[in-house]
Amino acid sequence: MFKFEGFKGFKPISFLLLVLVLSLSVVVSADDQDAFIGVNIGTDLSDMPHPTQVVALLRSQQIRHIRLYDADRGMLVALANTGIKVAITVPNEQLLGIGQSNSTAAHWVSQNIVAHYPATNITTVCVGNEVFNSLPNAAPVLINALKYIHNALVSSNLDRQIKVSTPIASTVILDSFPPSQAFFNHSLNPVLGPLLKFLQSTGSSFMLNVYPYYDYMKSNGVIPLDYALFNPLPANKEAVDSNTLLHYTNVFDAMVDAAYFAMSGLNVTNVPVLVTESGWPSKGDANEPDATMDNANTYNSNLIKHVINQTGTPKHPGIAVSTYIYELYNEDTKPGSVSEKNWGLFDANGKPIYTLQLTNSGRTFSNDTANQTHCTAKEGADTKMLQAALDWACGPGKVNCSALLQGQACYEPDNVAAHATFAFDSYYHMMGKGDGTCDFNGVAMLTTTDPSHGSCQFIGSDGMNGTFLNGSIADFNSTSSSSWRARGGYAGGGLLIKVLLALLLS
Repeated sequence: MFKFEGFKGFKPISFLLLVLVLSLSVVVSADDQDAFIGVNIGTDLSDMPHPTQVVALLRSQQIRHIRLYDADRGMLVALANTGIKVAITVPNEQLLGIGQSNSTAAHWVSQNIVAHYPATNITTVCVGNEVFNSLPNAAPVLINALKYIHNALVSSNLDRQIKVSTPIASTVILDSFPPSQAFFNHSLNPVLGPLLKFLQSTGSSFMLNVYPYYDYMKSNGVIPLDYALFNPLPANKEAVDSNTLLHYTNVFDAMVDAAYFAMSGLNVTNVPVLVTESGWPSKGDANEPDATMDNANTYNSNLIKHVINQTGTPKHPGIAVSTYIYELYNEDTKPGSVSEKNWGLFDANGKPIYTLQLTNSGRTFSNDTANQTHCTAKEGADTKMLQAALDWACGPGKVNCSALLQGQACYEPDNVAAHATFAFDSYYHMMGKGDGTCDFNGVAMLTTTDPSHGSCQFIGSDGMNGTFLNGSIADFNSTSSSSWRARGGYAGGGLLIKVLLALLLS
C-alpha cells in the first residue's frame, strides 16, 4: 500500500514573488545525454510577440532548449544561428495525413526540417501531442506517422541528429500509486507496444507530460501540497512504495517512475523518459486556491534544481530527467478555466510573472532582465543571524556602511533589519547580482521593491549595476559574527559560473 503519513500543511513563502525570472541555464557539455531544462512555447495569445522578439527573450534568459507546438517558419528562421536546440511538432490536425502517406511525411520533413537544418538546431520531432486523449481516432496511424517521419530523416541522413517521438499524457498510466504497480491503459497496448519498440530501436525517448498540479487537485487532500511542490520532507513523512521500499518525496518522481514500471510491464526497460510538459499555474478560479504565484514559483524553481542537479528518481537515482517547463508565455486566449491561461513565466510583453528562486541550484544563475531587483533582510529572520550577516557584509564583505552611522542618511530606522537590508543590497549590487549573493545563510531575499527611503538611496535605485571589487572573499559561516564563510563560493562562485558559461556558449 502506498501511504502518506504525518504530512503537515504547506508553509507559505514569506515574501512576495513578483516580476523577475532568473535565467534557465542548462548543463553545457559535449555529451548530449546531460540533463537540460527547456521551455514550451504556446501561441494562444491575443498579442503574440513576433518571432524575433521571442528569440530575443530566449537569448536574454539564456534558454537553450525549446519546444514548439508546430513548425512555424517564422520561428524557425528567427532561431537560425542561435544554437538554441529546437523540438518541433507535427500538429494533431496533420497527423492523419502523415500517418497514411509516406510521401506526405517526406514532404513535411523537407519543408519543415531540411529547409532549416543545420542553421536552425532542430533536435527533435514530436509527432502529435497527447494523441490518445485529444485525437483518439488518429491513434491507429500514430506508429506509421512516427515511422514515416523517421524514414524521411533517414533519407536525408538526419536520423542520428534528430530523434522522433510523441508526447503522451500521464493519464494513460493507470494505478500509478505506488509506482511499482503502474501499468498502461490496456486498451492502448496495441499501439504502445510497437511505439516503445520503435523508440528503443531508434534511441529515442518516451515523452511524458507530467502535471503534479492536476494530480494534487484530483486527490481531494490525499496528496499533500508540499509533496506536489517538491518541498523538503522529513524521511518519516515520505511516501513509501511497499513493493520496492523506495521512498518518494514528490509527485514528479513518482509519476516518472510509474512510467518506467509501466514500460517494464511491456518488456521495455532501456527507453529513457523525457518530460515534455510540466509546470504550475500562477492564477486560477475560485475553486483553485493553490494556483498562485508563490506555488508556481516554488514548483518551477524546485523542478529546475531537481533536474539540473541530476538528482534522478528513486528507481533511477543520478539519471536526471530532462524537462520542458510549461510554458514561456501566459496564453490569454486559451479556452478553459483561468488557470489554463496562466502557466507562463512571462506575459506577452516579455515581463516576468514572478521570480524564480534558484539560489544554490548548481549550474543556474540569475539574469536580471528588468534591472529592478534588490536584496533585503528576510521578514522574520533571526536577529542574531541578521546581525552576524551585517557584521560580515560591513567587514570582510567590503561594503561601505558609512551611511549607517548615526547622523548619516541611512541610520534611521535604527534597527538590525533595516541596516542589514542596506548592507545586503549594497553587497548584492557590488557583486553584480551574481548567483548566491543574496542569501546570507538564508536571512536575505530578493525583491522588486526598492528599499530606498527619504535621503537614504540604495546602490541599485538609480538603475546602475554594482561594481565587482577585487580582493579575497572572507570566510563566512553561521557561528561567528566576525568570520562568516561563503557557502559554495559565496560571491566569486556566481561570477565564475557566468564566465565559464559565457565561454561554453560562445
